[in-house]
Amino acid sequence: MRRAEEFEDLRALLFSIAYRILGSVAEAEDAVQETWLRYEASPTQPVSVKAFLSATVSRIAIDVLRSARVRREEYAGRWFPEPLLADPYEDPERSAELADSVSMAALLLLERLSPLERAVFVLREVFGFGFAEVASAVGRSEAACRQLVVRARRHMDAGRARFEADRRERDELAGRFFDAFREGDVDGLRELLAADVQMVADSGGKAPLWGNGVFGAGNVARTLAAIVAPFARIGGVVEPHEVNGQPGAIFRDRDGKVVNTLTLDILDGQVQTIRAVINPDKLGHLGPVADAWTVIREATRNR
Repeated sequence: MRRAEEFEDLRALLFSIAYRILGSVAEAEDAVQETWLRYEASPTQPVSVKAFLSATVSRIAIDVLRSARVRREEYAGRWFPEPLLADPYEDPERSAELADSVSMAALLLLERLSPLERAVFVLREVFGFGFAEVASAVGRSEAACRQLVVRARRHMDAGRARFEADRRERDELAGRFFDAFREGDVDGLRELLAADVQMVADSGGKAPLWGNGVFGAGNVARTLAAIVAPFARIGGVVEPHEVNGQPGAIFRDRDGKVVNTLTLDILDGQVQTIRAVINPDKLGHLGPVADAWTVIREATRNR
Protein backbone atom coordinates (compact mmCIF):
# COMPACT_ATOMS: atom_id res chain seq x y z
CA MET A 1 0.00 0.00 0.00
CA ARG A 2 2.83 2.37 0.81
CA ARG A 3 4.45 1.85 -2.58
CA ALA A 4 1.12 2.34 -4.34
CA GLU A 5 0.56 5.62 -2.51
CA GLU A 6 4.10 6.82 -3.28
CA PHE A 7 3.60 5.96 -6.92
CA GLU A 8 0.23 7.68 -7.17
CA ASP A 9 1.73 10.83 -5.65
CA LEU A 10 4.23 10.91 -8.54
CA ARG A 11 2.02 9.62 -11.37
CA ALA A 12 1.36 13.09 -12.83
CA LEU A 13 5.08 13.89 -12.93
CA LEU A 14 5.91 10.55 -14.55
CA PHE A 15 3.25 10.98 -17.22
CA SER A 16 4.43 14.52 -17.98
CA ILE A 17 8.03 13.36 -18.39
CA ALA A 18 7.02 10.45 -20.62
CA TYR A 19 4.66 12.54 -22.76
CA ARG A 20 7.34 15.10 -23.52
CA ILE A 21 9.82 12.41 -24.48
CA LEU A 22 7.31 10.46 -26.59
CA GLY A 23 4.74 12.97 -27.86
CA SER A 24 2.07 10.30 -27.40
CA VAL A 25 -0.56 10.11 -24.69
CA ALA A 26 -1.09 6.37 -25.13
CA GLU A 27 2.62 5.53 -25.12
CA ALA A 28 3.21 7.80 -22.12
CA GLU A 29 0.45 6.06 -20.18
CA ASP A 30 1.93 2.67 -21.08
CA ALA A 31 5.38 3.83 -19.94
CA VAL A 32 3.95 4.95 -16.60
CA GLN A 33 2.20 1.61 -16.12
CA GLU A 34 5.41 -0.28 -16.91
CA THR A 35 7.22 1.92 -14.39
CA TRP A 36 4.73 0.88 -11.71
CA LEU A 37 5.22 -2.81 -12.51
CA ARG A 38 8.99 -2.46 -12.19
CA TYR A 39 8.69 -0.51 -8.95
CA GLU A 40 6.24 -3.02 -7.51
CA ALA A 41 8.61 -5.88 -8.39
CA SER A 42 11.77 -4.18 -7.11
CA PRO A 43 13.22 -6.08 -4.12
CA THR A 44 14.70 -2.97 -2.52
CA GLN A 45 13.29 0.37 -1.47
CA PRO A 46 15.10 3.24 -3.24
CA VAL A 47 16.57 6.10 -1.23
CA SER A 48 14.67 8.58 -3.39
CA VAL A 49 11.42 7.25 -4.83
CA LYS A 50 11.08 10.29 -7.09
CA ALA A 51 14.57 9.81 -8.54
CA PHE A 52 14.04 6.07 -9.02
CA LEU A 53 10.67 6.39 -10.72
CA SER A 54 11.73 9.35 -12.89
CA ALA A 55 14.80 7.43 -14.03
CA THR A 56 12.75 4.31 -14.73
CA VAL A 57 10.08 6.06 -16.78
CA SER A 58 12.77 7.97 -18.71
CA ARG A 59 14.62 4.79 -19.64
CA ILE A 60 11.39 3.11 -20.73
CA ALA A 61 10.41 6.16 -22.80
CA ILE A 62 13.84 6.28 -24.48
CA ASP A 63 13.50 2.64 -25.53
CA VAL A 64 9.96 3.21 -26.83
CA LEU A 65 11.02 6.33 -28.73
CA ARG A 66 13.86 4.51 -30.47
CA SER A 67 11.41 2.06 -32.00
CA ALA A 68 8.75 4.72 -32.55
CA ARG A 69 11.12 6.86 -34.63
CA VAL A 70 11.28 4.14 -37.27
CA ARG A 71 7.47 4.10 -37.50
CA ARG A 72 7.35 7.90 -37.69
CA GLU A 73 9.76 7.90 -40.64
CA GLU A 74 7.23 5.72 -42.51
CA TYR A 75 4.21 7.69 -41.31
CA ALA A 76 1.68 8.77 -43.94
CA GLY A 77 1.97 12.57 -44.25
CA ARG A 78 2.82 14.95 -41.43
CA TRP A 79 3.30 13.57 -37.93
CA PHE A 80 2.04 15.65 -34.99
CA PRO A 81 2.01 14.75 -31.29
CA GLU A 82 -1.20 13.41 -29.80
CA PRO A 83 -3.23 16.38 -28.51
CA LEU A 84 -3.13 16.91 -24.74
CA LEU A 85 -5.97 18.90 -23.21
CA ALA A 86 -4.39 19.36 -19.78
CA ASP A 87 -0.97 18.63 -18.33
CA PRO A 88 -1.61 16.78 -15.05
CA TYR A 89 1.64 17.95 -13.45
CA GLU A 90 2.02 21.41 -11.96
CA ASP A 91 5.05 23.11 -10.43
CA PRO A 92 4.73 26.86 -9.77
CA GLU A 93 8.51 27.26 -9.82
CA ARG A 94 8.75 25.81 -13.34
CA SER A 95 5.40 26.86 -14.79
CA ALA A 96 6.97 28.71 -17.75
CA GLU A 97 9.18 25.78 -18.76
CA LEU A 98 6.33 23.31 -18.39
CA ALA A 99 3.90 25.40 -20.43
CA ASP A 100 6.38 26.08 -23.22
CA SER A 101 7.58 22.49 -23.51
CA VAL A 102 4.15 20.95 -24.05
CA SER A 103 3.15 23.11 -27.05
CA MET A 104 2.87 21.48 -30.45
CA ALA A 105 5.67 23.67 -31.76
CA ALA A 106 8.04 22.68 -28.94
CA LEU A 107 7.21 18.97 -29.22
CA LEU A 108 7.88 19.10 -32.95
CA LEU A 109 11.24 20.74 -32.24
CA LEU A 110 12.01 17.93 -29.79
CA GLU A 111 11.53 15.51 -32.68
CA ARG A 112 14.80 16.87 -34.11
CA LEU A 113 16.73 15.47 -31.17
CA SER A 114 18.02 11.96 -30.65
CA PRO A 115 16.11 9.96 -28.02
CA LEU A 116 18.96 10.46 -25.54
CA GLU A 117 19.21 14.21 -26.20
CA ARG A 118 15.47 14.53 -25.88
CA ALA A 119 15.33 12.74 -22.52
CA VAL A 120 18.25 14.71 -21.10
CA PHE A 121 16.77 18.01 -22.29
CA VAL A 122 13.35 17.20 -20.82
CA LEU A 123 14.73 16.13 -17.45
CA ARG A 124 17.18 19.01 -17.10
CA GLU A 125 15.66 21.98 -18.92
CA VAL A 126 11.96 21.31 -18.38
CA PHE A 127 11.80 19.59 -14.99
CA GLY A 128 15.00 20.98 -13.46
CA PHE A 129 16.63 17.72 -12.39
CA GLY A 130 20.26 17.98 -11.29
CA PHE A 131 22.92 16.60 -13.61
CA ALA A 132 23.68 13.77 -11.20
CA GLU A 133 20.02 12.65 -11.37
CA VAL A 134 19.94 13.05 -15.16
CA ALA A 135 23.14 11.04 -15.54
CA SER A 136 21.74 8.26 -13.39
CA ALA A 137 18.49 8.23 -15.34
CA VAL A 138 20.06 7.86 -18.79
CA GLY A 139 23.16 5.88 -17.84
CA ARG A 140 25.72 8.47 -18.96
CA SER A 141 28.33 10.53 -17.13
CA GLU A 142 27.49 14.01 -15.89
CA ALA A 143 29.99 15.48 -18.36
CA ALA A 144 28.31 13.64 -21.25
CA CYS A 145 24.88 14.85 -20.09
CA ARG A 146 26.11 18.44 -19.99
CA GLN A 147 27.26 18.10 -23.60
CA LEU A 148 23.95 16.52 -24.59
CA VAL A 149 22.04 19.43 -23.03
CA VAL A 150 24.19 21.98 -24.87
CA ARG A 151 23.57 20.24 -28.20
CA ALA A 152 19.86 19.86 -27.52
CA ARG A 153 19.49 23.48 -26.44
CA ARG A 154 21.24 24.61 -29.61
CA HIS A 155 18.81 22.64 -31.79
CA MET A 156 15.81 23.92 -29.84
CA ASP A 157 16.92 27.56 -29.87
CA ALA A 158 17.61 27.45 -33.61
CA GLY A 159 14.01 26.48 -34.32
CA ARG A 160 12.19 28.70 -31.83
CA ALA A 161 10.16 31.67 -32.97
CA ARG A 162 11.78 35.03 -32.26
CA PHE A 163 8.72 36.55 -30.59
CA GLU A 164 6.81 35.12 -27.67
CA ALA A 165 3.15 35.97 -27.32
CA ASP A 166 1.84 37.52 -24.13
CA ARG A 167 -0.69 35.00 -22.77
CA ARG A 168 -3.48 37.54 -22.28
CA GLU A 169 -3.00 39.05 -25.74
CA ARG A 170 -2.76 35.56 -27.24
CA ASP A 171 -6.02 34.42 -25.66
CA GLU A 172 -7.80 37.62 -26.71
CA LEU A 173 -6.65 37.18 -30.31
CA ALA A 174 -7.70 33.52 -30.24
CA GLY A 175 -11.16 34.55 -29.05
CA ARG A 176 -11.48 36.93 -32.00
CA PHE A 177 -10.25 34.21 -34.34
CA PHE A 178 -12.88 31.68 -33.26
CA ASP A 179 -15.62 34.34 -33.34
CA ALA A 180 -14.70 35.15 -36.94
CA PHE A 181 -14.39 31.46 -37.76
CA ARG A 182 -17.85 30.54 -36.43
CA GLU A 183 -19.33 33.46 -38.40
CA GLY A 184 -17.49 32.48 -41.59
CA ASP A 185 -16.05 36.01 -41.69
CA VAL A 186 -13.32 35.83 -44.35
CA ASP A 187 -12.16 39.43 -43.89
CA GLY A 188 -12.14 39.10 -40.10
CA LEU A 189 -10.06 35.94 -40.31
CA ARG A 190 -7.63 37.42 -42.82
CA GLU A 191 -6.88 40.32 -40.49
CA LEU A 192 -5.75 37.91 -37.77
CA LEU A 193 -3.56 35.71 -39.96
CA ALA A 194 0.10 36.23 -40.78
CA ALA A 195 0.70 36.77 -44.49
CA ASP A 196 2.59 33.47 -44.71
CA VAL A 197 0.31 31.52 -42.35
CA GLN A 198 0.08 27.78 -42.94
CA MET A 199 -2.73 25.39 -42.08
CA VAL A 200 -1.51 21.80 -41.89
CA ALA A 201 -2.92 18.54 -40.58
CA ASP A 202 -2.02 15.07 -39.38
CA SER A 203 -4.43 12.46 -40.73
CA GLY A 204 -2.10 9.48 -40.72
CA GLY A 205 -3.70 8.51 -44.02
CA LYS A 206 -6.87 7.60 -42.09
CA ALA A 207 -8.99 10.75 -42.44
CA PRO A 208 -9.76 13.49 -45.00
CA LEU A 209 -6.93 15.91 -45.66
CA TRP A 210 -6.55 19.15 -47.63
CA GLY A 211 -3.49 18.08 -49.64
CA ASN A 212 -0.12 19.10 -48.19
CA GLY A 213 -1.68 22.09 -46.45
CA VAL A 214 -3.17 25.51 -47.15
CA PHE A 215 -0.82 28.48 -47.29
CA GLY A 216 -1.21 32.26 -47.25
CA ALA A 217 -3.70 34.43 -45.36
CA GLY A 218 -6.25 34.67 -48.17
CA ASN A 219 -6.32 30.95 -48.93
CA VAL A 220 -6.49 29.93 -45.27
CA ALA A 221 -9.25 32.46 -44.47
CA ARG A 222 -11.39 31.27 -47.39
CA THR A 223 -10.82 27.59 -46.53
CA LEU A 224 -11.79 28.11 -42.89
CA ALA A 225 -14.91 30.06 -43.85
CA ALA A 226 -15.91 27.34 -46.32
CA ILE A 227 -15.54 24.62 -43.65
CA VAL A 228 -17.57 26.08 -40.84
CA ALA A 229 -21.02 26.75 -42.35
CA PRO A 230 -21.75 23.25 -43.71
CA PHE A 231 -20.23 21.71 -40.56
CA ALA A 232 -22.60 23.75 -38.39
CA ARG A 233 -25.58 22.87 -40.60
CA ILE A 234 -25.13 19.15 -39.88
CA GLY A 235 -24.97 19.81 -36.13
CA GLY A 236 -21.21 20.07 -35.81
CA VAL A 237 -19.82 22.10 -32.92
CA VAL A 238 -16.51 23.95 -32.62
CA GLU A 239 -15.63 23.89 -28.93
CA PRO A 240 -12.79 26.30 -28.02
CA HIS A 241 -10.41 24.54 -25.68
CA GLU A 242 -6.77 24.87 -24.71
CA VAL A 243 -4.80 22.13 -26.46
CA ASN A 244 -1.17 21.48 -25.56
CA GLY A 245 -1.15 24.71 -23.60
CA GLN A 246 -2.15 26.73 -26.68
CA PRO A 247 -5.42 28.25 -27.86
CA GLY A 248 -7.30 25.62 -29.79
CA ALA A 249 -10.57 23.82 -30.30
CA ILE A 250 -12.21 20.43 -30.43
CA PHE A 251 -14.53 19.74 -33.37
CA ARG A 252 -17.45 17.47 -32.49
CA ASP A 253 -20.20 15.98 -34.60
CA ARG A 254 -23.88 16.20 -33.69
CA ASP A 255 -23.48 13.27 -31.29
CA GLY A 256 -20.59 14.88 -29.45
CA LYS A 257 -17.98 12.57 -30.98
CA VAL A 258 -14.54 14.05 -31.66
CA VAL A 259 -13.78 14.82 -35.32
CA ASN A 260 -10.46 16.60 -34.85
CA THR A 261 -8.55 19.09 -32.74
CA LEU A 262 -7.09 22.41 -33.81
CA THR A 263 -4.26 24.45 -32.28
CA LEU A 264 -3.09 27.98 -33.04
CA ASP A 265 0.49 29.22 -32.94
CA ILE A 266 0.13 32.92 -32.13
CA LEU A 267 3.23 35.07 -32.28
CA ASP A 268 3.85 38.77 -32.86
CA GLY A 269 0.11 39.49 -32.76
CA GLN A 270 -0.88 37.11 -35.55
CA VAL A 271 -1.78 33.48 -36.12
CA GLN A 272 1.31 31.94 -37.68
CA THR A 273 0.37 28.25 -37.90
CA ILE A 274 -2.85 26.27 -37.58
CA ARG A 275 -2.39 22.56 -36.84
CA ALA A 276 -5.16 20.00 -36.99
CA VAL A 277 -4.99 16.44 -35.71
CA ILE A 278 -7.53 14.33 -37.62
CA ASN A 279 -5.96 10.87 -37.32
CA PRO A 280 -8.57 8.91 -35.33
CA ASP A 281 -5.83 6.84 -33.69
CA LYS A 282 -4.63 9.99 -31.92
CA LEU A 283 -8.03 11.13 -30.65
CA GLY A 284 -9.41 8.15 -28.72
CA HIS A 285 -8.18 9.43 -25.34
CA LEU A 286 -10.44 12.48 -25.79
CA GLY A 287 -13.63 10.42 -25.99
CA PRO A 288 -15.64 8.61 -28.69
CA VAL A 289 -14.27 9.42 -32.15
CA ALA A 290 -16.41 10.29 -35.16
CA ASP A 291 -15.95 8.88 -38.66
CA ALA A 292 -14.42 11.96 -40.29
CA TRP A 293 -15.12 10.67 -43.81
CA THR A 294 -18.84 10.44 -43.04
CA VAL A 295 -18.83 13.91 -41.48
CA ILE A 296 -17.10 15.43 -44.52
CA ARG A 297 -19.46 13.74 -46.98
CA GLU A 298 -22.51 14.95 -45.09
CA ALA A 299 -21.12 18.47 -44.75
CA THR A 300 -20.29 18.58 -48.46
CA ARG A 301 -23.89 17.67 -49.35
CA ASN A 302 -25.02 20.61 -47.17
CA ARG A 303 -22.84 23.28 -48.75
